[in-house]
Amino acid sequence: MNKNPNKIKCIIYCRVSSKEQADEGYSLDSQDKLLKEYAEKHGFEVVKTYRISESASGKQVRKSFMEMMAYASKQRVSTVLCEKIDRLTRNLKDAAIVDDWVKEDSKREIHFVKENFRLNSDTKAHDNFIWDMKVAVARFYTNNLSEEVRKGQKEKIAQGGYPSQAKLGYKTIGEKGHKKHIPVEPKASLMREAFELYATGNYSLKALVETMYKKGLRNDEGNKVLKSRMHELLSDPFYLGKIRWNGEIYPGEHEALISKGVFDEVQAKIVRQYKNPQYKKHLPTFKAKITCGECGGTITWEIQKGHWYGHCNHYKACSQREYVRQENVEEQIFPLFDGVAPKVEAITKWLENAVVAKHANEINKRESMRVELNVGRGKIKRWQEKMYEDKLDGKITEEFYERKSREFSAEDEMLLSNLTELGDDNKKYYEAGYSIHELAQHAVEIYNSKQATTENRRMLLSYIFSDLKLNSRKISHNFTYGFGFLADWMPLVNKNFEPTKNPSINGASGVVLDSTIEAMAPEVQDNFEPQKTLILRHDLKVRPSNHDNCSAARTRTWNHLLNREPLYH
Repeated sequence: MNKNPNKIKCIIYCRVSSKEQADEGYSLDSQDKLLKEYAEKHGFEVVKTYRISESASGKQVRKSFMEMMAYASKQRVSTVLCEKIDRLTRNLKDAAIVDDWVKEDSKREIHFVKENFRLNSDTKAHDNFIWDMKVAVARFYTNNLSEEVRKGQKEKIAQGGYPSQAKLGYKTIGEKGHKKHIPVEPKASLMREAFELYATGNYSLKALVETMYKKGLRNDEGNKVLKSRMHELLSDPFYLGKIRWNGEIYPGEHEALISKGVFDEVQAKIVRQYKNPQYKKHLPTFKAKITCGECGGTITWEIQKGHWYGHCNHYKACSQREYVRQENVEEQIFPLFDGVAPKVEAITKWLENAVVAKHANEINKRESMRVELNVGRGKIKRWQEKMYEDKLDGKITEEFYERKSREFSAEDEMLLSNLTELGDDNKKYYEAGYSIHELAQHAVEIYNSKQATTENRRMLLSYIFSDLKLNSRKISHNFTYGFGFLADWMPLVNKNFEPTKNPSINGASGVVLDSTIEAMAPEVQDNFEPQKTLILRHDLKVRPSNHDNCSAARTRTWNHLLNREPLYH
């Protein structure tokens, strides 16, 4: 269609600020239709239309407004058509821009069609007063709406709700006003695993991002979780069962994915990494794993002719000048693996049953504790709801409500922390004692697996050794709490119950008889208290009841490296 040079050019500006407005006849289409009919009736030529939906943020609305004003000036469009004043602007700043624009040229006008109002340079004083009043009313409406939104958000947070979209690993369920966030698989398990892996200290953020991508973790758009986003997720107390809002931390009613111990360890490591970032291309297996036996400094590693060599960093006065090759260190620690490993398969098989039998009562006790904690949280929630109703009815003051609310929240946080510490799976309580023996039995095999990455080997070292020291190329060691226990009693077990090769002796088949092993049952079972068998007690500094060392993530990793199952599904 040819444009008529005699017609006055105009811009149509449509905006809907809420879905309710769109549903009540103020939709963009209805505004567009009204303004086009008005333009045709008055002989205007529409050269551009701006449509701002209810989903647009405040910044997006202002950006579109400024683009419209700039376009009108650049293209010399003298007329803007809008449904009502509050569709164009709701703040004094934009109103001033509109005033300046119309006063710069006597031909410029803004038509507010439904209000039968025109703003131009010749607008009378009383009409300008109406313009100012309507802008002020629109501004009051916006400010009041923002205040009500903030008030609603504050009340929702006070009740443990999160007034925003679900975090990665969660989904939102329920009707409006009663929505809540619940874990959704498999993302919830993958996010839990991301925290656990990073807490070991064996993964950089970059390595963690790549590892979790291979395991199947994706963002809500189905893409890789970027490094910056992973940093945000690992720093978010939402996964601990809390809510961060406007810089404050509040207890949440949603289910936590991780324990406080794991979260705190992650925060310590993530802060350390950002304070002292490392930009090295290669990661030595023994980086930060060995210290100098003389001065206590960290052993520094550098690569020469394809081999890693370690030496004291000499940050303190030290006489150690010798370099040690990585292979030489491995030759010294492999026998240590062997010394704590069960030599008889039958003993390993029996251990599982022994631990289960020993802790059957303890498992039941833990389940009772879980029930009591949930009952306690339920009571607190009912008290909070009743107190909130009393505040609305004026039975209690705002100050009293705030004080008691903080007390209830603190008590609920303590109960939630204890509940999280119990773990999600009672089987983990006795698996801790069994898995440490299985790990010791296959440590060398796992370390030497062709599929093992540097991160896998570093994780294995963290489970076994609390520290390693180097002195004149000789390695000395201290085991973690669990492996120290194995070092004390496993050599005796292996010596006394080694399979016989003499067919005439009891056990001629070469397998230790169950009855022989059972003879040790009292002594062995007494040594299977969980606090004595948790490897990560030293490394993660978490309470033994977390059982992070026998997590599904770790088990999958070891089985994969032993060629028992694929790591990624």
